[in-house]
Amino acid sequence: MSQAFASSGDTAPKVETLETVGDGIWALTAEGDPNVGAIEGEDFLVAFEARATPLMARRWLEKLREHTDKPVKYLVLSHYHAVRVLGAAAFDAEEIVASAETKRLIGERGKEDWDVEFGRMPRLFDGYEEIPGLTWPTKTFDQHLSIDLGGTRGTVELSWFGNGHTSGDIAAYVPSQKVLFAGDLVENGSAVYTGDAYHQDWMTGTLDKVAELDVEVLVGGRGHIAHTKDESQRAIELTRDFIRRMFTAVEKVKNAGSDIKDAYLAARAELLPDYGGMPVFEHAMVFDVQRVWDELDGKRPAIWTVERDHEVWDRLTK
Repeated sequence: MSQAFASSGDTAPKVETLETVGDGIWALTAEGDPNVGAIEGEDFLVAFEARATPLMARRWLEKLREHTDKPVKYLVLSHYHAVRVLGAAAFDAEEIVASAETKRLIGERGKEDWDVEFGRMPRLFDGYEEIPGLTWPTKTFDQHLSIDLGGTRGTVELSWFGNGHTSGDIAAYVPSQKVLFAGDLVENGSAVYTGDAYHQDWMTGTLDKVAELDVEVLVGGRGHIAHTKDESQRAIELTRDFIRRMFTAVEKVKNAGSDIKDAYLAARAELLPDYGGMPVFEHAMVFDVQRVWDELDGKRPAIWTVERDHEVWDRLTK
C-alpha cells in the first residue's frame, strides 16, 4: 500500500476560479486547494485567509483587483495552519485578526507546522523564499468580534463556535447577505483533515452551532461553494458524516483491542466509497486516524514535526 508521502506527489497545477458570491463578496476556489475570499466594506476590504506564501497571495489579489481596488483593512485568519497564514505580508493589512486561541497555537507550534506543511504540500508553497516569518495576529478575540463594514453594508460577524478542526477556528458570517466563510470547519467536495482536531466536539456542538446560522451561500475551507441553503446544510452534514464515520470506525477497532494500523485500514475502507475520489483523501486519512486514536486515549493534539509525520505515515501505509 506504499504511496507518495501526503500530497508531495500532487504536482499538477489547479484551475483557480473566482466567483462573486454576494454584493461585494468574492471567493476563490482551486479544485480542492485552500479557498480564500474577500468582503467589501464602504472604503476597505475584509480578506479571509492569506494562502501559504506572499507570491500565492498576490496571485489571488491580482484576480480580486479586477473587481475592486479598495485596500485590505482586515485580514482574517480562520486558524493557524501554514497554508492559510504565511502569505499575510502581501495584504499590507491594518489588522490581522484571529482568535486568541489561534495566537496561542502559533506560539506553541507555528514553526513546526510551517515545516510540516511545506513537506506535505510543497506545490502550495510557490515563492516560499519570500515568507518573512511566522504570521502573528495583531487583533484577537475569545468568542466573537463584529466588524462594521460602513454605510449600509452591514457587518461581518467573526465567531469561535467551539473546538473543531483545531481549538482556535473561527468563521466569518455576513448576515445581511447570508454568506458564511466557514474555513476548515466545513468542507464541501473535499476530504476532511483532522490531524489537530477535537472530533467529538466538532461533530456535535461546534457543527450544530454552524448549522444554526441562516446561510444561503457557504464557502468552506476546500472544495466547492454551496450556493443555496440546502447545499450549505448538506456541506455541513457531509463534514459531520466524514468525521463521525471515521471516529466510529477507529473506536470500534480500538475497543476490540486491535492496533492503529488496523484502525486506519478500517476507517479508510469505511470512507473510501463516498470520499475516496475527493482532494487530500489519502493525505488526510493517515494523520486523521492518528489523531482519533490519540483523542480516544484522552490526549490533546500532539505537535506534528517532520520526524513524527514520516514515522506515522510509514507505520500506517507500509
